[in-house]
Formats: sequence, structure tokens, C-alpha cells
Amino acid sequence: MKRILAFVLVVVVTLGVMAVTTPGLLDKTKLGLDLKGGFEILYEAQPLTEGGTVTKETLKQTAISLEKRANKTGVGEPEVTTEGKNRIRVKIAGVADEAKLRDLMKRPANLEFRSAEGCKDATDYCKVELTGADFVEGAAKVEFNQMNQPLVAIKVKDKSKLADVSTRLLKKNLAIMLDGDLLTDPVVQVPLTDGSAVIEGQNTIEDARNLAEVINLGALPLKLTEKYTQSVEATLGQKSLNDTLLAGGIASILILLFMIGFYRIPGAVASICLIVYVWVLLGVFWLMGATLTLPGIAAFILGIGIAVDSNIIIAERIKDELRSGKTLTSSLRAGSKNSFRTVIDAHITNLIAGAVLYYMGQGSVKGFAVVLMWSIIINIATNVFFPRLLLHLLIQSGKFTKLGYYGVKESEIRAL
Repeated sequence: MKRILAFVLVVVVTLGVMAVTTPGLLDKTKLGLDLKGGFEILYEAQPLTEGGTVTKETLKQTAISLEKRANKTGVGEPEVTTEGKNRIRVKIAGVADEAKLRDLMKRPANLEFRSAEGCKDATDYCKVELTGADFVEGAAKVEFNQMNQPLVAIKVKDKSKLADVSTRLLKKNLAIMLDGDLLTDPVVQVPLTDGSAVIEGQNTIEDARNLAEVINLGALPLKLTEKYTQSVEATLGQKSLNDTLLAGGIASILILLFMIGFYRIPGAVASICLIVYVWVLLGVFWLMGATLTLPGIAAFILGIGIAVDSNIIIAERIKDELRSGKTLTSSLRAGSKNSFRTVIDAHITNLIAGAVLYYMGQGSVKGFAVVLMWSIIINIATNVFFPRLLLHLLIQSGKFTKLGYYGVKESEIRAL
């Protein structure tokens, strides 16, 4: 009786927690471009300065700059990825003024060194002294002073210009700003006549590295040309979502009915575990702050199929052990043990495939791979170990001993 109560308690508490939290998880799940509507742009990047080149690092930093710009406008979860040697793909969902955002996104990163000379307010850095184009491309790097504190070393193309600015602003602040945002405002300590300078005041190596990357980006502003644009209406996205959810819901109900009808108690336990699997995966989505797209939903449903396969393999192995004449307890132990390697091998294979897709893929392919890998990891916990626990509690209770409860007929038992 204690084991029956334990089984009921585990199931009731689990389903109760799911019932309370699922509406919130569904409401907080972020929808991607193909479900919510928005637009997608493919940019081709080119250097503004003559003779400049587009490197992998500058392309990456430009993508980061685009993502920050999109975030400033209040849009949720922009997806910005680099492709090839000189392309950047931007996907933004839920945009009110598409034209305005597109104009903002393609402007080159605007790095400026400003002073307060001539400004009404001493803290208002209104005068532009240097721009990103004044710096040697890729020359900003992280170094350390005698106290082992990080600093950023920079070089300019025109030594006389830096000498004039540093002499005029001696013991004054020179603000470093990106797209109008203040990054830091160090004090000019000495006149800089050799074309190089150091920027101190960074608290950590990471801060210094980020500043160096920003300056290097500003030293090579990239011109972005739209090569491809696609708008997705919210109504189209909602219809896709509704159709997908309807198809997934019908398929899931049919699967649960099949599991219960064919495997009886193991099928009922498997159905509970499948529902738990879906809930845990939604929870992981929420914790990750991930954005759900149609490829993600496809991976989600594929994960359900993998979970069903796991339960079928385990249930069939238990049935084989029962047909051989073993007791329920021995059949559960032997069936779980014999099926474990098969199930884990299949999961590891799928996990490797997902990892390759993530490493080699871009955009939606990566999204599919992430959902697939997480579904496999969660599947191992919810559809390999959890069913074993629930079946153990039922069998050890001694209340469910009929072979018919496990989908096995008396005539199928082989003589020992």
C-alpha cells in the first residue's frame, strides 16, 4: 500500500505542478519570425575605407553591433548570424515600423572620440575629435601596466592629429562613444606625439578586450548592402503556429492512446512520462530564454517520437522477459537492463548528429539542433529513468500482478 501511495503522490504532485506552471511557460515562450511575424534581411558587408578588408572578426563584431542596435529599439530576441566571409543575416520578430528599423540597422558603426570643448555643459561631450576611421585597422589590443592592470593600446593613422588633440586636452577627459553611447571617458595624461596611446581604467580583462574590439570595429566601418529582404505577416505566422500545434496535438493524443491500449500499465506510465518530457522541455526553453521557431517545433515533435521509441523498446523488452516465464520484478529488472544500452546508443547517435548540425549549420538549422540535443538529454531523464521508478513502485506494491496488465497473454508464456 505504501508503494501505491508513493506512486499516486509522485504522479499527482508532478501533474499538479505541471498544471499550475504550464500556462505561464506557454505565455512566456518567445516566438520567432516565422511564428510571430516580422522581417528577415541578408546583408553583404564591405569596408568603407579604400583598401580595407572584411575579416572574420570585424564581421562578427559588426553582427554584435547590429544586435545591440536592434535591442535598443525594443524588439525582442533579434537573431543576427554571420554567413560566409562577408554576409550577415538578421531576423527580427514583432516590428511596428519596419522601414525605420531597417534604416537604422544598415548604418555603419559610429565610433567617436569626443571632448567637452565648446559645450554648454562640461559633462556634455559634443565636439568630435577623432572617429573610427582615424585608427589603424586592427591595431587596438589588450596590454598590462606595471601593476598588472589591463589597458588598451591604440594607434592612429595621423600622428599630428593625435598630438594636437592630446596637447589641447591635457588633463581633460576624452570620451569614447559608440553610436552615441558613452563607453569610457579617460583623462589625457600626457601629450601623445608618436601616434600611439593607451587607455586605462578598465576593471577587468574582459572590459579591456571589449573596448579593444569596439575600437577595431570603428577603425574598419563596414558598409551593409541589402541583398535579400523578406517580410512575414503576423497572421501568416499565427496560422503556421496554429496548424502545427493542431497537428502535433492530434498526433500526441493518438500516440498516447496507442501506448495505453497496446502496452497497458507500461503504456500508461509511458504516457505520463511523455507529458512530463514536454513540460520539462518547455521549462528549459524558458530558462534559456530561447526563441521558438517552426524548425524548433519540428525538433520538439521529433523528440517526442524519440521518447516514444524509448518507451516502446523498454516495454517490449519487459514483455519478452515475461514471456520467458520470469516474475514481474525480474522482468522489470532484466528488461530495463537489456534495453538500456540500445536506448542510450540511439540517443548518443542522435546527440552526435545534433552536435554536427549545430557546428556546421546556420540560423534555423542551429535552432533545430539545439532543441534536438536538449530533447535527447531530457528524454534520458524522463523516459528512461523516470518510467523505471514508476513501474517499480507499481510492481512492488503487489496489486498489479496479472500479465494482461502488461500486454502479455498467458498463452504466450514459454515453458522453462
